[in-house]
Amino acid sequence: MTTGEATVTVQPVAERAVVLRLTGTLDALGAGVLGRELDLRLRRADERGLRLVLDVSGVREVSSTAVQTLDAHTRYRAVGPVLVTGATPQVRRVLTTTSLPGIRLYASLECALATVCACENQGGGDWPHAAEGTPAEIFGLRAKARTSGTIGVAQGILIARYSLSGPADAFALLRAASQQHNVPLRVVASAVVTAPAPAGEQWFPGRRHTPSPVLELPQADRVDVRDRRQVLRAALYAAVTLADADAAEIHLTDQVQDEALVLEAHHGLDAAYRDCLALVVGPPAVCARAQAGGRPVTVPDVAADPELAGHPVGRAALGVGSRALYGVPMTTDTGDSTGVVTLHRTDPGAWLGPGEEDDLERLAHELAGWWSWYRRTIVQDALEHLHAQGAAGG
Repeated sequence: MTTGEATVTVQPVAERAVVLRLTGTLDALGAGVLGRELDLRLRRADERGLRLVLDVSGVREVSSTAVQTLDAHTRYRAVGPVLVTGATPQVRRVLTTTSLPGIRLYASLECALATVCACENQGGGDWPHAAEGTPAEIFGLRAKARTSGTIGVAQGILIARYSLSGPADAFALLRAASQQHNVPLRVVASAVVTAPAPAGEQWFPGRRHTPSPVLELPQADRVDVRDRRQVLRAALYAAVTLADADAAEIHLTDQVQDEALVLEAHHGLDAAYRDCLALVVGPPAVCARAQAGGRPVTVPDVAADPELAGHPVGRAALGVGSRALYGVPMTTDTGDSTGVVTLHRTDPGAWLGPGEEDDLERLAHELAGWWSWYRRTIVQDALEHLHAQGAAGG
């Protein structure tokens, strides 16, 4: 929804909150539309027992009319206020010069979600201006938020396609396909959203199963290439060993999110880092640089890198003790980028020799071919199973 020069998007956050993201300028022209959107979202949130969080981190300017509209739609919510997060100093000054009893201001979305956790755990009560939710709860909410939207879209597609009675039946189809073929639920949901609609009794009529790729990984004879977790675990071990690294991570591309990078496997990285790098849509993250350029990227010292040093991604790396980073893209024979392998070292400096870099590029190339095969074989097998169940009435 667009209000004047402002854009409003909705992001459900698991079962506890819904985030209304505002970007641009909230001018007088858009105040009426903003009011209607707030009225709708607040009513729906109340019906579902959710807390509404208003993320204004992308708002450049707020008019007095917009503030009055915000007050009119939130004033009665003094007991269960709207949580407003991420206001710039200019926007914060505007919001704090007016009495707004129905909102609570927080510096970040994390702080607001922590308050949601804390108040639910305490059975309700007052909504403070400061939050002390546990990191695990916050990270859990954010992880669910990253996947709930795709799963919800997939449920809607399945309800319409198979005339299902509701979201529960659609979720059951997704879960059955996920369990039958050992494919993560979010990967199945992403495939449902991005794959062409079934053309008949089979989703992909005439599809040929290509041979599974040969992976030169440690104990490769014990690695089931159909098992995503086994392959990624073995690849991590191989990458850390080849690079003499202290930590490592593997991001894979997600088709439903315009090939954004999703953290799929990790070694030696704490929960805060994993939360920060869980979904990467662009630089300055090293994995995004490697993907964009299609070639390895070395950062000899995160603390001295002009793009990373002051960025949350750089601070997260420094927080786990990583000073040097090396990212190598996973590129197929046809030039498609399917992910990135990133290595960490606690000591600053470029530490890899030409031979080690060549070995890592070969490993990344093998992984790229495997992920491409996995998508068109294992994931499509899961879709065929889902389609058969859905067409048969579940």
